[in-house]
Amino acid sequence: MSSPLRTASYDKSPEIYVQGFELAACEGWETIARTLLQKITQRSATKTVLVIDCYPGVDLTELQDHMIQALPATLTVDADQAKRSEADIHALIKRNLTDDRVFGVISCHQLDEFFDSDKIRDLQAKISAAEGLVVVYGPGAALITRGDILVYADLARWEIQQRYRRGELGNWGVNNTDEDILRRYKRAFFIEWRVFDRHKTPLLKSADFILDTNRPQHPVMVSGEAFHAGLRQTTAQPFRVVPFFDPGVWGGQWMKHQFDLDPEAPNYAWCFDCVPEENSLLMRFGNVRVEIPSQDLVLLYPQALLGEKVHARFGAEFPIRFDFLDTIGGQNLSCQVHPLTEYIQQNFGMHYTQDESYYILAAEPDAEVYLGIKTGIEPQAMLEDLRAAQRGEKAFDDEKFINRFPAKAHDHFLIPAGTVHCSGAGTMVLEISATPYIFTFKLWDWGRVGLDGLPRPVHIEHGEQVIDWQRDTAWVQSHLINHIEPLGHGEGWREERTGLHEREFIETRRHWFSEAVDHHTEGRVNVLNLVQGDEAIVESPDHRFEPFTVHYAETFIIPAAVGAYRIRPVNPDGKTLATLKAWVRG
Repeated sequence: MSSPLRTASYDKSPEIYVQGFELAACEGWETIARTLLQKITQRSATKTVLVIDCYPGVDLTELQDHMIQALPATLTVDADQAKRSEADIHALIKRNLTDDRVFGVISCHQLDEFFDSDKIRDLQAKISAAEGLVVVYGPGAALITRGDILVYADLARWEIQQRYRRGELGNWGVNNTDEDILRRYKRAFFIEWRVFDRHKTPLLKSADFILDTNRPQHPVMVSGEAFHAGLRQTTAQPFRVVPFFDPGVWGGQWMKHQFDLDPEAPNYAWCFDCVPEENSLLMRFGNVRVEIPSQDLVLLYPQALLGEKVHARFGAEFPIRFDFLDTIGGQNLSCQVHPLTEYIQQNFGMHYTQDESYYILAAEPDAEVYLGIKTGIEPQAMLEDLRAAQRGEKAFDDEKFINRFPAKAHDHFLIPAGTVHCSGAGTMVLEISATPYIFTFKLWDWGRVGLDGLPRPVHIEHGEQVIDWQRDTAWVQSHLINHIEPLGHGEGWREERTGLHEREFIETRRHWFSEAVDHHTEGRVNVLNLVQGDEAIVESPDHRFEPFTVHYAETFIIPAAVGAYRIRPVNPDGKTLATLKAWVRG
């Protein structure tokens, strides 16, 4: 390995300490029910309608047994009673769902399309006729009535995926817990999460309480006022989302040791260190920690977080992704390619594509990156070889068709969409990319099956439509490998531009420093990683936020609204540290 392992200091549960709302959160079903009863009593009304709307995947049985039954309701209404039939829902989303195991089409549906208007009117009549306390609960409950008190029960996408894997959860509106997990994830990614994010955004703006249901039997609830105060505070300071780690057939051992992960795990392939669509955000209110989807911050405060120009271009989406790919002690990734912009728009309904890059954090001496096709090869010959490999007739002759380049720590390989690529065994990659990360067309997977024992999906039919055959050996060497440009220097620091390629919308800069370095967001969200050095401090030149400590390999976000910030070594002992910073160009 090219760099020694450090003592593990990587923070796997970073928190935001929300100021001024120390008593605004409570935990445990009994305390939560008591808090809601107090709110109901304060209304001094003869009738109260309590609405508990939910993200799909929230455990409704736990909600019923431990909270709703503790309330003196005269009428309880499950929103599922108004849901359309499974057959109707399937017909509604068939075009978006597709027959493919992995890829669908991004849904533009609204949640009310999944409900029967006649059934909603029947339930509304029952609610109108009832006296006392009426509780309406479940995904879509607020479509039936907004009620007098609104609770939104939320759940992070990563936890949803874990429940899929454990066989506890199927998709909303269908009984499919036994279905292939890739198909369940596809349905969630392309349809459910899009529909429910549209539905929950206005609810989160007005909810009286937010209910964190991520830990079974350990619910946490925070007032809507405190929830928004916490999010506003987050947009005014550096922060980290909660990373999550996942094994893979090609996974390695570097992260296990570097980040102090479960030593019994066979490997760790991925770490999603900054993927706000699926990561969580931890906010602490006094002694209580609340976990929410970090996507809530993007949906509710996109301008302060992203900046005006980025928000105007991407809407309420976080367009920059930082993640890790560990093959040290592991295997090659699949040989793959990402779709061109027009292809992803026309076939999948996504408005930007997965351009990316590999920044090498560490590497074994013989590590390589596969990048671009070899000069002079015939496209049809390569495609025929790939198809023969897919049929199991032979192994794909990667040495004949694909370039391999040596990789060492701090190399930066740029990978605009349409470029055939993969990380070879023996590399620890910080992948910096645009966010639509599901759109990987595998061309060859070295004859492997997945951890589930099923063949890993290969999509040559998509890949052949988007491969840029002009990205051959000479072009790749000239445009995509260590395209590093010195930009400036001062006492104890120097700045370099490391990419990305002109076809990619992300700009990356590396700062080497042994003294403090001044930065500015220039009105755009910045995402950084400490790629060298044990520890650094991020601070505000005019003390607008508390000093923020980052450790080696941690990814952190600087919201656009922060403006000026400074990064310095914790101990200025002359050792050189480095950050890699990314933002949206233009």
